[in-house]
Amino acid sequence: MLPPRSSLKLSSRIYQSSIVQSLKKARSNPRLFTQKSQLLLVSSSKQRPQLPFLHPGCQGRPSQYNQNQFQAQIVRLLTTDRTQFIKDQIKLGIKFTVIGWALIGLVSVIVFGIKAEAVDRRHPSPPEWTFVTKFTYRSAKSQEEPNEETGLVDWTCIGDLYRQIIERLEDPAIDGAGLQPILKEEGDIYLDGVGKAGLDISAKSEPWRRGYYQCLMDLAKAAENRDGWLLDTMSLEAFAPQSVVGPSNPAPIPLGPGSPAAPLEENCIPVFDSPATYYMKILTTSGFTSWQRLNAALACADWLDFKGLSSTAEDMYDWALDIAMGALPLGANNVVDIKTGIINGNTQHVSSNILSATTALAAHHARNNNLAAALPIFLSVLRARKQLPESSPPPATIKQPTGVWSDLASFIKSVLAARPFPPPPPSGDEVPTRTPVAICEEAAIMSNIGEILFSTTRLFGKDDAEIPSGKSIPTTAATGHLKSRHAGLSWTREAVDVAEATLVAATADDAETRKKCTECLAVSMENWSTMVEQMLKDEQDAKALSEKHAQSSWFWGSGATTDKGRWERESAIVDERLRSVRRLLLKDEQRKQEKTFLATFLGD
Repeated sequence: MLPPRSSLKLSSRIYQSSIVQSLKKARSNPRLFTQKSQLLLVSSSKQRPQLPFLHPGCQGRPSQYNQNQFQAQIVRLLTTDRTQFIKDQIKLGIKFTVIGWALIGLVSVIVFGIKAEAVDRRHPSPPEWTFVTKFTYRSAKSQEEPNEETGLVDWTCIGDLYRQIIERLEDPAIDGAGLQPILKEEGDIYLDGVGKAGLDISAKSEPWRRGYYQCLMDLAKAAENRDGWLLDTMSLEAFAPQSVVGPSNPAPIPLGPGSPAAPLEENCIPVFDSPATYYMKILTTSGFTSWQRLNAALACADWLDFKGLSSTAEDMYDWALDIAMGALPLGANNVVDIKTGIINGNTQHVSSNILSATTALAAHHARNNNLAAALPIFLSVLRARKQLPESSPPPATIKQPTGVWSDLASFIKSVLAARPFPPPPPSGDEVPTRTPVAICEEAAIMSNIGEILFSTTRLFGKDDAEIPSGKSIPTTAATGHLKSRHAGLSWTREAVDVAEATLVAATADDAETRKKCTECLAVSMENWSTMVEQMLKDEQDAKALSEKHAQSSWFWGSGATTDKGRWERESAIVDERLRSVRRLLLKDEQRKQEKTFLATFLGD
C-alpha cells in the first residue's frame, strides 16, 4: 500500500530545506582542500579524500615525508607471509649456491684426476716417487704436446719442470735417499766443460733409475730446443738470442706487440746448460744399463754433429761403439773392426747395441759425405741383420666369448685399478731375433744404401768390382766402382716393397712394427720419387737434345719419336704407388686415433 501523497511532499520539503541551510553555511565558512580542518579529521575517508601532498605543511619537510612514505610502502609490502617467503627464498639461494660451487669443485677435481691418470698411463712414473715429483713429471709430459691454438711447445717451461724433478730426485731429503758420489772418499767430481759428474744410483730400484734417466734425456732435449736462449735476470723471462740488446747483437729483432721489453745482454744468463752436459751426466752415472748409456752417447754425438763438430762427434760415436762392445760376453772377440766400424761376417754374437752403434756411425759418415766409409758399414749391418735367428711366432691365444656384463665389469676394473709399472726394456746386450720390427730396420738400411749409391758416381776400389744390388749382398764390404743410379733405384724399390709388405702383414696390436714400417715406407717412397724425377729430367734433356740434332739433320729430320721413355713410365708407376701408400698410411693413422682412448685406459 503506497504512503499518502501528503507525507511524501512533507519529507521532500524537509530534505530541500536542509540542503539549502548546508549551502548557506558553506558560503559563510568555506573549507579549503589544502587545510586540515576538524571536519576532515573526524569525517570518514569515504566522504572526501585527503590529499597530503597538497598540504602546505608538507612542503617544508620533503625528506621526512619521503622517508615516511617509503616506510609506509615497505610496511604495506612486507606482510608477515611475504616476509617469511623472502626469508625462505634467501635460505634456498644460499643453499643452492653452496651446492653449485661444491659440484663445480668436485667436477673440476674429477676432470683433473682423469687427465692426470691419462697422462700417467701414457707416461708412467715410478711408484716410489713422492706426489709432488709425480705431479711435476705429469705436468712436464702433458706440456710436451703442441698447443692446440698455436701448435707450439713451451720448451722453456718443460725444461724448467724437468730441472725441478732432477733436483728433487738428487736431494737426499726428498727422493734421493741412498745416492752417493762415484768416488765416496773424494765427494762430488767436476769435469772441465761438463760440470758435475754423475752419481752412483745402484742402490735405487730399476723403476727409479729408469725415471731418472728419462728425465735427464728429456731435459737434454729441452736444452737442444732452447740452445742459445737467454734468461733475463730482471724479468725472469726467456728470450731468443736475436732479440737481446747488446754488443754481440747490434741489430736485435723487435718483439711482437704485447711482449715484454727486450732485455740487455749484461742482465742475461743462459736458460739451460749445454745439452752435452746432461748427456755426459748419464754417461758418468753408475747404475744405468748399457742400452741407456749407449742412447745417451748416440744422442750426444748427433747433437755435436748438428753443431758442426764432426771430429768430436766421431769420437763420441767411437765411445758408443766401445760401450756396446764392452757389454759383450767373454769370448766374443773381433765382432767389429774398431778402425772401420765394419761388422765381421763370421761372428755369431752381434748384439742390438752393436747394430745400433754401427748404424749410427754409418749415418754419421754419410752426413759428412764420407760415402766410401758409410757404404761398407751399412752393407755389413744389413748382412748381420739378415743372419739373425728367426723369431718364433707368438703362441696363439683364443679369446673366450664373454657376456656384456663381464666385459663392462672388466672395463670398469681396468679403469679404476692402478696399472703396474711397465717392465724394464731389454739391455741391448743380447742377440736380437729377426722380428717384423727388425725387418723394417732392414728396409731402412736398404733405403740408405740406395740413397748412397744414387748420389755418387764412383766409389773406392777396383774398376771391375761387383756393384751391390738390392737382391744380393756381397760377402766383401762394398768395393767397387760405379755410378750406380740404377743400383740405387733397385735398393730403394726393394726397401719400399719390404716396408709395405711388413706393414700390411702387421697386426693392429703391433704398434711398434706399424710405427717403424710407416716411417720407413714414407722415407723410401720419398727417395724413390726424387730419384725417378731426377732420372726423368735427365731423360727429357737427352730427348730434347736428340730431337734438336734430328731436326738439324736433313736425313733424320722426320724420324723423331714421340714414344714415352722408361722413366716417364716409371714416374707414372711411382705416382700410382704414392697414392696407394697414402691411402694405406691414412688408414693406419685413423686406426691409431680410434685406439687412443682405449689404449690409454685398457693398455696397449
